[in-house]
Amino acid sequence: MPRFFIDFPCSPGDEPWVDGENGAHIVKSLRMREGEALTLCDGCGTDYRCVLLQTESNRAQVRVLEQAKSISEPSVFVTVYQSLPKADKMDSVVQKAVECGACRVVPVLSARCVSRPDEKAARKKTERWQKIALEAAKQSGRGIVPEVAEIKPYAKAVERAAEDGGRLLFFYEGGGQSLRSLGLENEERISLFIGPEGGFAQDEVELARENGAQVATLGPRIFRTETAPVAALSVLMMLTGNMEHDAVWEE
Repeated sequence: MPRFFIDFPCSPGDEPWVDGENGAHIVKSLRMREGEALTLCDGCGTDYRCVLLQTESNRAQVRVLEQAKSISEPSVFVTVYQSLPKADKMDSVVQKAVECGACRVVPVLSARCVSRPDEKAARKKTERWQKIALEAAKQSGRGIVPEVAEIKPYAKAVERAAEDGGRLLFFYEGGGQSLRSLGLENEERISLFIGPEGGFAQDEVELARENGAQVATLGPRIFRTETAPVAALSVLMMLTGNMEHDAVWEE
């Protein structure tokens, strides 16, 4: 079912007009017709099941039938602190992290990052990554659009993660504790640190530990930097019970 994020309030029985990019997508790209179903989402975790009433130019009128809490939002708020990879790999990291359930992605400049964009380039990259997050949220049926934060120096990123509270997990090719052994089942907030192609420097490992991080492992195989967050998120979602599916619409 097509899904669109909206910035206006809805209630069952309302018949709002959807315009802008969403309206154009409904009318021009999808060529939807009267009676077809679609979902609107307020970006705060509530979905609205709707039926298309009519289209006009680049906008569409819908009737809101039912509302329900989005079933796709995990019970744990996961932030992925991803060291900047080479080329356009960060595009894939953002896309897949959102699909896997991450609620925030923070690009990080760690010591061995090859990619080091200047301020202007960094701003453009962040804007592109946020658009990628939006499209991934639509595709995967998310109830929110995860934030892609501005690029942060490594020390600032560790400080931010420590201030956020919750569990801070540091994935390091040098080994560590298995995720299953860490007792994460009932955690409400987790931060993941993923290194760049060259891995983390030893002083970065120590700084993370000093700020309460637990060094974790994804097993004996060394993943590419763009693969590691997908693997980590998948395991975390399984451990916290967020791989189950129980869709219920309520009036």
